[in-house]
Parts: sequence; structure tokens; C-alpha cells
Amino acid sequence: MAGPPIFTLREAEIGFGGASLFSEVGFGIARGDRACLIGRNGCGKSTLMKVIAGELELDLGERYAQPGIRIAYLHQDPPVDAGLCVGDYARRAPDDGPPAPDHAVAAMLDRLELDPDRRMATLSGGESRRAELARVLAVAPDILLLDEPTNHLDLPAIEWLERLIRGYEGAVVTVSHDRRFLADVTDRILWLERGRLRQTARGFAAFEEWSEAVIAEELRRQEKLDRRIAEETRWLHRGITARRRRNQGRLAALMDMRERRAAMLGAPQRARIVLEESEIRSRMAIEAGNISKQYGGRAIVEGFSTRILRGDRIGILGPNGAGKTTLLRMLIGELKPDSGKVRRSATLQSAYFDQRRASLDLDATLRRTLCPEGGDTVFVRGRPRHVVGYLKDFLFDFDQVESPVGSLSGGERNRLLLARTLARKCDLLVLDEPTNDLDMDTLDLLADVLGEFEGTLILVSHDRDFLDKTVASVIALEGDGSAREFAGGYSDYRRNRPAAQSRPDPKPRPKAAPVRPRAPASKLGFRQQRRWDELPGEIERAQERAGTLERMLADPGFYERDPGRFAHAAELLSGARAEIAALEEEWLELALLREELEKV
Repeated sequence: MAGPPIFTLREAEIGFGGASLFSEVGFGIARGDRACLIGRNGCGKSTLMKVIAGELELDLGERYAQPGIRIAYLHQDPPVDAGLCVGDYARRAPDDGPPAPDHAVAAMLDRLELDPDRRMATLSGGESRRAELARVLAVAPDILLLDEPTNHLDLPAIEWLERLIRGYEGAVVTVSHDRRFLADVTDRILWLERGRLRQTARGFAAFEEWSEAVIAEELRRQEKLDRRIAEETRWLHRGITARRRRNQGRLAALMDMRERRAAMLGAPQRARIVLEESEIRSRMAIEAGNISKQYGGRAIVEGFSTRILRGDRIGILGPNGAGKTTLLRMLIGELKPDSGKVRRSATLQSAYFDQRRASLDLDATLRRTLCPEGGDTVFVRGRPRHVVGYLKDFLFDFDQVESPVGSLSGGERNRLLLARTLARKCDLLVLDEPTNDLDMDTLDLLADVLGEFEGTLILVSHDRDFLDKTVASVIALEGDGSAREFAGGYSDYRRNRPAAQSRPDPKPRPKAAPVRPRAPASKLGFRQQRRWDELPGEIERAQERAGTLERMLADPGFYERDPGRFAHAAELLSGARAEIAALEEEWLELALLREELEKV
């Protein structure tokens, strides 16, 4: 600890109607501590955080907090009052203490780029997370408890939070599955495992080495005392050791792929393997030539080119709203670029993991999700597997096989969708934010599966450690239309990024000729021409509906007068915005078609 403790637990024990979740837990927290609380899902991490925050009483033991200290807790899924504006929500004290000063709230909202006058009901998941962060940070607590703080945050927001924690004067205790985040901000480990708490004054970067030594020592102590405990401990020790060996094997293969990618990208200082042009052509999966895309006059991607070969592993990263999903959709053929061309191999078979999990039927069981035609056999890339055994690979229990998908947590739904996606026979695997809500064990499992995948991988993710472990190059979008590819993972991108930022601005691309308001009827089919004529009016009416709803929701007294109508209006606003996006996409497709027909 950095000094005398301001909070302590002694002989702490808690359970819920059965065996204790943990017992004989004792530790202290001092000012300046940067501790990570780690352990498997269900081991009691969130329960222990609630005990520290004073939200749960101990069954046994003693909890002591120095009089006058303030403890603020960022919950993993905090309840949000949709009727409040962001400023009022951030002013609410996260504990029983006084609210934060107005100037502190305003400064924190400004740093997190949040409009204090917006309604909480209109925020995205990432914006809601930033609002909750502003609420707990503005009071400057003596002990700051963060439960999965990086969920829904993009890379710039995560890096900002890291800098804040490193310079924070109070103590910070963090639960997170983001290994890079923990390695960057912690200097102490609290490891909750099988109801016991182990601790060390070392940061998370030393966890694997330290945990392996701890388990090996326990194995030696317990071997003569209790055979069953010895077997469990030996299994855990083998798991940690095997994981490290698998990681080393994957790393060697990944470094070889990165050298090949560096050769293609023109980085001779790193490349030792040079591919011939004929070999590149024969192995081509996707080729993009000078592609550009704009929305509403804003450049999303401008003048980007790349070659993706069979077996390549490509990561796409950038801040929220930079256009990662837009670029991904252009590369896989779901969206046409405004200019430039994308060529794909005619034999390319793809499987797509959608971060929104929209393709999951919440009423279907896990068995039916994997075996839609019935039976109990799932074909994993053409090979038969029993559905129960395959689900166990993804950390599901036997009694969950007949459970409905709707009963699963967010992380479990992600695991199920990954299981279904990875079972499909494909040579192009596209994963859009697959790591959200996954614990460390599942992330290790996913890295293992991707390491064995022989096809082409395109991965969109904010998880820096996962990118370092799985991709051979990254395409970075900076949010200004620029996109550039770097050989290696996220760490390589960070090392080379300053040079990329200092390069001269690209030459401006000539503006496309404006689309004329009408095309001769002979150019489009009858139904297409009719839709072209109808769409501007439909878009305008949808925008008017959205504007009306936004003005209603902006009324400060609306929620207090009728919370039910307020919630319904917020839902209608979300639907109106989705309708506008769909209509604009339809208009864009017709506009591109008209341009192509006029060239004929």
C-alpha cells in the first residue's frame, strides 16, 4: 500500500442462502493505491465491490472506513434515469454524500465531450457510460471503485481514463477484463479465486508469472494433505502453463504473418520475407483501390487502398463514429464506395459476427440456435460435434442447453453468437466488436480458436491486448477521412502513429458532380423511378417527426408530467432516427445506380 489504510476488511465472509461466496477475506486500501480486483465470472468480484462501497452487509467479519472519507462506485450496468438531462444526472451524488460542485461537473462533462442539456434517454451506450463516469469522478472520492469502466468506450476515451487514473490522488480499485487497461493503470493485484483472496504489490502485467508461482506453491503444500484439492490445483496450474505455451506458439506464427504484411506494405526495415506479385494475385481475397465514402458532405474514408490475402489477419480501429463499420461493409461488399473499386475473390465464403446480436432469436433455446434443423449435432466448419460438448467449449453448463437465449446475460449471448459464427464453414471471418462483455477466460478461448482458424480474419475491436494477440496488421481510421494500414498489432500502430500524423495532408479529391434532382424515366425501372420521386418527401417527413419528438423530449417538465409518454416518445425518436438512416441509405443506392446508368 502507498500509506496507512483508509479502508480495511478483516475476516470478511458473505453468502446468499447457501455456501459462502468468499470467506476470511482481509485487505486494506490506502491513498494512492491502484488495485485491480480479478477473478472468474461468478466468483464474487461485484459483491466484494458492493461491500467496499457499503451497499452490502457482511455475514461475518469487520468493515472499517476512515470517518469522513468518500467512496464512489461506478456500477457495471448502472440504472439510468431517462427523464433527466445529462447535467442534472451528473450532479446527483453517487453515494449518500453531498453533490459535486457545479464547476466540477461542468469541467468533467466538458472533458468527456457531453452536452449537459441533452436528455439521458437520447444517449448511446458509450455516451451513457461517459455520463456515469462524469457523475462518479466529479465528486473526487477518496476511493474510486470502477466495475468494467471501459465497456462501450472507444480508444481515445480509454486512453484519457488511463491518464486520469494514473494521476488520481485518491485510491482506485478496478474490475476489468481489458488486460492492457489493467496493465497500464494498476500496481497491486487482488485475486479472488475459489472463495479466497490472494494479493500482491505488483501490477497486472505480472499476473501470469505471479499466479503460476502461487498455484505451484499451493500444489506442493496441498499434495499430501488433500488429494481432491491437489487435483483441482494441479488442473488450474496445468491450465495456466498450457495457456502460456499456446500464447507463445501463436505469437511466433503471428510474428511471421506480420513480417509478410510488412513486406507488402513497404516496410523493408522489418520485412525479411518478400512475396512475388504472382503469388499475391493467386492468394488475393479482397483488393480495394483508392476507395472513398462520404455521408452528408463529411469524408468517412478517402482514397484508401489495401490488399488482403487469404490467411491475413486484419484489425480495424479508431474512435467511435470514425467509420470503422462503414469501411468494413465496403470491404466485404455490403456497401458500395462513392469512388474507387473493391474486388473480392469469387469463391470467398464469409461469416459475420454483428456486435448488436440482432440475429439471435431470444425465444429459441441454445440447442436450437446451434441446431436449427433439429438433432444434437452441430457441424463446426464441416466436422460434426455434439452440441453439448461444443457449448462446453464456450463455457456453458449442461443445464443451459435447453434454456432460452433471452435468459442469458450480455456476455453469454456474445459467447453463443461467437459459437454459432465460428461453427460456420467459411474462409473469411468478420468480427465486429466480439470482445464486448466477455471475461478473460472467454477472451483466451476466442484467441485460441482464432489462432487455429486458417482463413482470413477481419476484426473490429477496441481491445488493444486482443488486437496485439490476434492480428497481423491494423487499419487505423482517425475520424478525418484518413485511413492507413500498419504492420503489426495495436502496439506497433502506437509506435508508428506519430510519423503517420506528421505526413503531409493528402491532395484534395475532386468533388463529385452534383446529382441532378431527376433522371429520365427510361434510365430507371418504373418502381425504382417511383421510389426516387417518393424518397425526398419521405425523408423530409421522417425528419420532421424526429424534430417534433426531440422538441418534446427537450421540455424539462415533460418527464415529470407523464413518465410513460416520455418513455414512449423516446422510443419513437429512436425509431424515427432508424427510419431516416434506412431511407437515406435507399436514396444513396438509387443515386449510385442512376450515375452508373447515365454513364452507359
